[in-house]
Amino acid sequence: MGEVADYIGGVDEPARAMLERLRKRVVELVPEAEEGTSYGMAAHRYRGKPLISVVAAKHGYSVFPFSAEVVAAVVADLDGYRSTKGGIKLSDARPLPDEAFDGLVRRRREEIDASARR
Repeated sequence: MGEVADYIGGVDEPARAMLERLRKRVVELVPEAEEGTSYGMAAHRYRGKPLISVVAAKHGYSVFPFSAEVVAAVVADLDGYRSTKGGIKLSDARPLPDEAFDGLVRRRREEIDASARR
C-alpha cells in the first residue's frame, strides 16, 4: 500500500468512503500518478510533483491541488464553497461536484506537464 491508501485506512466512516471515492477518481484520471506525500500530507504525485491531496478534518474535508491558480480557476465556477489560496473545503452534506474535482486534477496535471516542457 502507499501513503494515500494508508491514510485512508486510518480514518473512520463516512470519511473513509469519501476519501476512497476521490482516490479512485484520481487513479482513473491520471493512472500514472503515484502515492506519496507532499507538505506532510498523503498525496498523489505526478512526474515527481504533487498532484492533489484530500484530507479529512473535524468538520469536513479539504482538497489541495498544490496550485493557487488551479484553485482560483475551479472556485470561479463554484457557488457556496469556502476556499483558501491553496484549497477548497467540502463536507459530506456538500461534496465537491465531480466536474469540479476532475477539473482540479486535470488542471494540475496540465500545469505539471507544461512545467516539464519548459
